Amino acid sequence: MLRQQDVGHRIVVRRIVGIREGRPLFSDALGELVELTETHVTLATDQGRLRVPVAEVHRAKRVPPARRPTAAAVVALELASDEAWPAPTRGRLGDWLLRSAQGWTGRANSALPVGDPDRPLPAALDAVERWYADLGQPAMVNTPLPLAAPVGAELDARGWTSRPLTLVQTAPLAPLRAGRADPRADQAGPPPGRPDTPPDQVAAPHRAGLPPVELAAAPSDDWLAVAAGRKGGLPDAARHVLTAVGQVRFAHVYADGALLAVGRGTVTGDGRWLGLSLIEALPHARRQGLATHVIRALADWGATLGASGAFLQVEQRNTPAVTLYRRLGFTTHHTYLTRVAP
Repeated sequence: MLRQQDVGHRIVVRRIVGIREGRPLFSDALGELVELTETHVTLATDQGRLRVPVAEVHRAKRVPPARRPTAAAVVALELASDEAWPAPTRGRLGDWLLRSAQGWTGRANSALPVGDPDRPLPAALDAVERWYADLGQPAMVNTPLPLAAPVGAELDARGWTSRPLTLVQTAPLAPLRAGRADPRADQAGPPPGRPDTPPDQVAAPHRAGLPPVELAAAPSDDWLAVAAGRKGGLPDAARHVLTAVGQVRFAHVYADGALLAVGRGTVTGDGRWLGLSLIEALPHARRQGLATHVIRALADWGATLGASGAFLQVEQRNTPAVTLYRRLGFTTHHTYLTRVAP
């Protein structure tokens, strides 16, 4: 059977799904073990998150991993992501990063345990708890899996909880740039964009049937209002997280003066990675291909700076977004859980 040490690893679960003619019927599930409790086994499968009652488990075991990125590749991408979403208050435990941004987003308010903390694991987690306590914040830790599975096992023993599983997904940049916007709009004439584009903004070429994407070095008030609504406000620290990156662009799509879609792109990781975040079409403008339109405009911009790949982070339970990104060619590089102190 499974143990806490198996969390973060690939497993197969054979579960009892019924009885026929006095014999049990079985179904197998393959995925990454994200949580193990006395009552349930939770897997991240290709079809989504699966929670299996222990009473239904006939057999479960760890299996060899699918082709995975190396530990070095996971660390490099996590550091590029941290660079793209920089918390204003920071500390270190050896190689571990400690981050705080007035509670704005889990990513900017959690420790990142990659590398050597220069002390035994229990002492390192004690230090994490003290650091956040001194700031008056709940302690949180992001655990990239399976790289940080030992950290996760220690947090389990301390009674820490988990937020929903997050997928860190990547795609090569060239196919993103070569793709087309929603073909249903191809026959329509391009609606007018915002007429008063400031001179410091760059308007990406429009694709058939869609307004141009304006890429600005700073977000507009409209853009910030969308971000505030999505993330529950915008404290001062949030503006630092959004803007304190050497290479960053804020995407706006307007028609007749009204904002239709937004997005944010950064280039980090020694210029290799285009980071995508806050990609959103406003409710009245959805199902027009605008999110894809924004991503491709940011991909064009990233390519001019030498980026060769794109990454993003999305909760596994966000099925519409995961489906969109899969259609664009994104695959899961690794996953992480945000762990929260009791």
